[in-house]
Amino acid sequence: MNKEKCFHCGDDCDIVPIVFKDKHFCCNGCKTVFEIFESNDLSYYYDLQSAAGATPNEVEGKYNFLDTPEILDKLIEFNEKKHQIVNLYIPHIHCSSCIWILENLNKLQKAVSSSQVDFPKKMVRIAYNPEELTLKQLVILLAKIGYEPYISLDDYDKGKKSVDRGLIYKLGVAGFAFGNVMFLSFPEYFEVQEFWLDQYKNIFRWLMFVFALPVVFYSAQDYLISAYKSIASKILNIDVPIALGVLVLFIRSTLEIVFDWGTGFFDSLTGLIFFLLLGKFFQQKTYSFLSFERDYKSYFPIAVTRILSGGKEETVQVYDIKQGDRLLIRNEELIPVDGIVLKGNARIDYSFVTGESEAVEKVSGDKILAGGKQLQGAIEMEALKSVSQSYLTQLWGNSVFSIDKTSKFQTITDKISQRFTIAVLTIAFVATFIWMFIDSSKAMNVFTAVLIIACPCAIALAAPFTLGNMLRIFGRKKFYLKNTQTIEQLAQLTTAIFDKTGTLTTAQKSTATYEGLTLTKEEELLLKNTLRASNHPLSRTLYSLLAEQDILTLDEYQEHLGKGIVGVLEHNNIKVGSASFVGNASIVNQENTAVYVSSNDTYKGRFVFSNEYREGVSKLFSEMQEMLDLGILSGDNEGEKQRLEALLPKNTPLYFNQKPEDKLGFIQRLQDQGKKVLMVGDGLNDAGALAQSDVGIAISENVNVFSPACDGILDASKFKQLNQYIKASKSAMNIIKFSFGFSLLYNVIGLYFATTGQLMPVIAAILMPLSSISIVLFTTIATNFLGKKLV
Repeated sequence: MNKEKCFHCGDDCDIVPIVFKDKHFCCNGCKTVFEIFESNDLSYYYDLQSAAGATPNEVEGKYNFLDTPEILDKLIEFNEKKHQIVNLYIPHIHCSSCIWILENLNKLQKAVSSSQVDFPKKMVRIAYNPEELTLKQLVILLAKIGYEPYISLDDYDKGKKSVDRGLIYKLGVAGFAFGNVMFLSFPEYFEVQEFWLDQYKNIFRWLMFVFALPVVFYSAQDYLISAYKSIASKILNIDVPIALGVLVLFIRSTLEIVFDWGTGFFDSLTGLIFFLLLGKFFQQKTYSFLSFERDYKSYFPIAVTRILSGGKEETVQVYDIKQGDRLLIRNEELIPVDGIVLKGNARIDYSFVTGESEAVEKVSGDKILAGGKQLQGAIEMEALKSVSQSYLTQLWGNSVFSIDKTSKFQTITDKISQRFTIAVLTIAFVATFIWMFIDSSKAMNVFTAVLIIACPCAIALAAPFTLGNMLRIFGRKKFYLKNTQTIEQLAQLTTAIFDKTGTLTTAQKSTATYEGLTLTKEEELLLKNTLRASNHPLSRTLYSLLAEQDILTLDEYQEHLGKGIVGVLEHNNIKVGSASFVGNASIVNQENTAVYVSSNDTYKGRFVFSNEYREGVSKLFSEMQEMLDLGILSGDNEGEKQRLEALLPKNTPLYFNQKPEDKLGFIQRLQDQGKKVLMVGDGLNDAGALAQSDVGIAISENVNVFSPACDGILDASKFKQLNQYIKASKSAMNIIKFSFGFSLLYNVIGLYFATTGQLMPVIAAILMPLSSISIVLFTTIATNFLGKKLV
């Protein structure tokens, strides 16, 4: 009698099934999950893949330790009054249904604001309101719907999961069985006619069958399960041909010994799986060695102002921050590490982390969290720990705020490999059909050899290994990119647009002279403290040039993007910015870059800047104009026009008095003409243009410009190498194309020998991983050679 299958998890109902709404369930847990899904309009889960769930475990009391505050501090990534974020490892994530239900948790529990699944790592990042839902309740909810997380405090302390030794065990079983089957096959190979061997021939064959069972159903289970799920989801992945080849060999061999037709192909079968697993094991070792995860030793070039004893300020890189350091966080700067507010009124925007733009007010003594952005003047804080580069990296890639540029660009891999499996299956069946008439004894070998030798792995590996290694190489050269797709987009560029102030110019060598009425001591004090709160390159330059003053906390600070800043202390106010902003546009000479000052609405004078352009600007533009259209967008007046015309290639378009919205619109118009646009800016007034462009790069020079708007951060010292990086990206794409050509050539030659019956399945199993390994080695060596050519 056939057992009923559970509608939720697909397991056999060993006892009398529970029937609900004409559906059978193996236990009350599965029935409850079904009711939860149905009542919350989530029954589409079963349309994606039937019986996709897992039987929920009994967890009552198991997670009481999550009520302990000390443990919560270790597990929770972000902790605010109404917002907590946690990353959980869920071993059961295995298909599109899992992703869909976990990313729709907000329909099951209103306190969950968002959830994102990282499918390869089986992680889910969940944001929720702790006033309505505790972490313990969240974990129990996940367990009830069949997605119980694996929580190990040791793993969180070490920052890594325990090693999965499953592949090693499967490889060991396959190797043991393969050796024994080969040993038992010797009499057949050499056609030994000795009586004592001949009489044990059938026993040897059945022993080979026994050895083959754990190889097929344990060692090869990943291929079989992956192929089954692929077919069930109506998608043909690369495991389908392998699984089909394994099953055909096993069934054919079993039939041969049952009906005494021959010895079967158990030697080829066990050898095939052993060498497939050996190749897979070697690939995993290679992946972990090259480690294309972000290399945290390649720090982001983000600078923070550290306050030393005596009040002296110094600029340091974030990786130098230690617990107990006193930091100055200016307006619009990122808070790089958890800390305590010491001075000033903090108004923190945590949208970088949570996606919610509502600012949080903090006062002296309050705790503030890494990833927030200060919105109201300058504050001083004490760092509670050192900076986590991995956390900053994760924030940069957080899809809560990122504009998905990758959807505009279909990768080369997708274009070539999407129909590979169908083509291989077609060739295998046609070749086998032909061989049934030529020599039926070779038909099964041909069928299996075709399925195994024609592997798209090499095609699939070429792009991630090439681009992944380039990502690491660029990082070492102080050019930090958000992801590998950015390298592909760099190779496609047709146009490059540059901001002027803070991008082409350097604040470190600029000077300024004051023209106007003498400022009183009180006005100088208020001016210095107002400039201290601003992160604009001109403000930073002017702040460093003015005489030292006492540090005060302003009563009010405002920054008007692209216009200027306002500082208020007691009954006095000071405005610093453009001529029109301070209210005296009529007396302004527009010939130079200048910052204007008014005190209590009375115009006082201006600071005229002598800009210092970065070393190598002229050479960089001359090199880049050979392959890209260039242009300058500046928020300043035309005072620097003649100097720029002399510095840059002839007829380079120069646009002045460009507001942030003008820059964004300019980029949009270029894209409407089919151009692929690179925008290079300082990350402050250019955020909109950086986000709109195909590739947005922020130049970092002692400025905390860590922003989700940009695709890359370039250390200012490497600005003159920008063209080299773009050329290297184009070369990387050529390496991928060459790898594709090599892989396709291998497949064509392999298929020729397989279809003509000259290739045994076990030899095909050896060659298949070798092709992948050769691609990995080639791309790694080629990209490392490229990296050595970069300065």
